[in-house]
Amino acid sequence: MNDIINLSRRGFLQGSAALGGALVLGFHLSSQAWAEKATTGSAAVDLNAFLSIAADGAITVHAKHSEMGQGILTSLAMIIAEEMDADWDKITAVPGDARPEFAHAQWGIQATGGSTSTYTSYEQMRKVGATARAMLVAAAAARSGVDAASLKTVDGAVIGPEAGQRWNYGELAVEAAKLSPPADVALKDRQQFKLIGKSQHRLDGRAKVNGTAGFGIDVQVPGLLTAVIVRSPVFGGKLKKLDGDAARAMKGVRHVVEVPSGAAVVADHYWAAKQGAEALKLEWDLGAGADFSTESQARDLDQLLAGEGAEAKRVGDVAAVMGESKDPIAGEFDFPYLAHAPMEPMNATADVRADGVTVWAPTQFQTFDQMAAAKVAGVTPDKVVLHTTLLGGGFGRRANPASDFVSEAVAVSKAVGAPVKVIWTREDDTRGGYYRPRTRVSAQLALDSDKQPQALRVKIANQSIMEGTPFGAEIAKTGVDPSQVEGLDNWPYATPNLLVSYHKASAAVPVLWWRSVGHTFSAYVKETLIDEAAERAGADPIDYRIKLLEAHPRQVALLQKLKAESGWGKAPKGRFQGVAIHESFNSLVGEVLEISLEGSTLTLHRLTAVVDCGNVVNPDTVKAQIMGGSLMGLSAALGEAITFKDGRVVQSNFHDYPVLRLPQSPAVAVHIIESGAAMGGVGEPGTPPAAPALANAIAKASGKRLRVLPLDLTSLAS
Repeated sequence: MNDIINLSRRGFLQGSAALGGALVLGFHLSSQAWAEKATTGSAAVDLNAFLSIAADGAITVHAKHSEMGQGILTSLAMIIAEEMDADWDKITAVPGDARPEFAHAQWGIQATGGSTSTYTSYEQMRKVGATARAMLVAAAAARSGVDAASLKTVDGAVIGPEAGQRWNYGELAVEAAKLSPPADVALKDRQQFKLIGKSQHRLDGRAKVNGTAGFGIDVQVPGLLTAVIVRSPVFGGKLKKLDGDAARAMKGVRHVVEVPSGAAVVADHYWAAKQGAEALKLEWDLGAGADFSTESQARDLDQLLAGEGAEAKRVGDVAAVMGESKDPIAGEFDFPYLAHAPMEPMNATADVRADGVTVWAPTQFQTFDQMAAAKVAGVTPDKVVLHTTLLGGGFGRRANPASDFVSEAVAVSKAVGAPVKVIWTREDDTRGGYYRPRTRVSAQLALDSDKQPQALRVKIANQSIMEGTPFGAEIAKTGVDPSQVEGLDNWPYATPNLLVSYHKASAAVPVLWWRSVGHTFSAYVKETLIDEAAERAGADPIDYRIKLLEAHPRQVALLQKLKAESGWGKAPKGRFQGVAIHESFNSLVGEVLEISLEGSTLTLHRLTAVVDCGNVVNPDTVKAQIMGGSLMGLSAALGEAITFKDGRVVQSNFHDYPVLRLPQSPAVAVHIIESGAAMGGVGEPGTPPAAPALANAIAKASGKRLRVLPLDLTSLAS
């Protein structure tokens, strides 16, 4: 890890190498091994640890989950520091490298995703902090001869009962590291918390603002070369012929090599590699994918929807009720492929040597990437060292079981015998696949004479994300991808009859989870349908929802809070409000969006969000994630779409894959409900309600229900 450029700015090496003493706390390793490492001055670079303490009391937390803007470095550090009684001003956090000790508490692999990082690590990190505190207290007791029960801890120090008995944690580090960790430790009552539940500054914030933070694209190692890869213009295509003479003749170009994903130009720097890539003369066998288009796919999906599909959920007798319904609400929805479009394009650096492989990567899936690197290099996984860098956005794209961007870097390094950083251009990133699946949904909602829901029939057609991954073994048995029916198979509104089916499609286009996964479209279907039902009932949309959610008191409380905070029904003249609420990732989020609409000109004025994610670690992080998630949902609704013609992706960059810009964005206010419920996630739940809240506001303003995303505002003027 000390090969990452400017690593010293994180206070990682300075805290130990220069000072010679540190306590390192880890799992599944002997305390003696840790003690020996601690006294050598090298402990701070040993990543089998969750925390280290330098002689001056500086504490470095090694985060088991990847930091991609969601604030996990800070949250995990807060949890540990709380139970340690550490001095928050002396806390630093860094990304943890690939280690079995950093495995996800539920999944058994090292990974970051599903808005699970904080709540699955919460108790574990509390125990890490409490264990460290107990060892420090024991060291102080042994040094002083004072009963440990007479000692207390505060702000990074152990305090004795007599005047002058104060030991900084750094003073005790070496002695504490020689002790065996206690088997059981007492955790604090929530009433004792000083950090958890209170807003704290982001530990990585300053470095990201001043440009010194180390992302994957910033990695520098001795002898590093840079590569750009040209891939098939059609998914599934294969390289037939490579002529790299023109590229090789360019200044700075070192190698032109064929790799499994295409042809790589390896150069002294990025610009030479990019120019060389553009000079390649390539012939491709495009395969069957060359006939693929957005229009042909729509026909295929509609044909699937005409069938019955695989049942995901059945309650009551939907067919009977629908047969008697005179005028059900019917909707045919279309949701496009979406690119993740992180600000940092895909990249990875690899150094393949005879004795093993070192990888530096902005990844969410360390375990899979380590295994893939080993396979490509022809070594065992224990010969692969994988360093996690900061991620310039992820949204699921960097949690790829196929490990595409890491495998490429390893393949190129192996081919040229040197460390290589592979950088995707923005065009590569836009056209490189692993999109949110294109999805078509057919839905019918039957109402009784009082305009209350009586039956819901939903059909969902798209490519399965989970099929073919290590997580998808059950799909072959059931025919249902649970990630693509979520949010509809647990329809919360009181409806006695429900039938949800999944219709699995095939295409060469690689797909992957995109922020909030199936909830991105299920919330839109659910919340626009129920809003239209409220409209038919002549009821207030929030009150209508509350009546139907009597069996879900948390959702009722959230709607009541949302109604009060948003000024519901009190919008200025010429403005219109839309509401949506959705549960995902064990959290509830409701949003009210206030807009104005003149013809097809839309202005987003104000978005009010209320979140109930159970207990909260860092309120500022919760607010930031709901803000970012909701704006990402609005961005997708208003302009984002990946389309195909002749097998090729039409879009290439932000000029034709537009993302929401600051002047277009509404003012956002986020309110937190501390319900005392089990902790949920916050990275993704803000996204699902945003698009339906917008669509419902547009329906109020225009009288038109839009079912196709991105929303065609020009249709409102007709």
